[in-house]
Amino acid sequence: MNTVRMYTTQVCPYCIRAKQLLAQRGVKEIDEIRIDLQPAERDTMIELTGRRTVPQIFIGDQHVGGCDDLIALDRAGGLLPLLGA
Repeated sequence: MNTVRMYTTQVCPYCIRAKQLLAQRGVKEIDEIRIDLQPAERDTMIELTGRRTVPQIFIGDQHVGGCDDLIALDRAGGLLPLLGA
């Protein structure tokens, strides 16, 4: 299974929803980067994605986007192949 990396904050409901969906699809471990605890990582996230909102989700080396993007990818049948499940 490909590595999942996610930029998050503790209280973000979209982050929680994205983690729930990934868990439902068999992801047991997420490399979570908490930008509320590590503010310098926000700049890295913006540099990598061009986006300022969380979550920002990467599967392997591919930037998936945010929670809505992840849900759309799953509905289109693209999430499981990307995860390598």
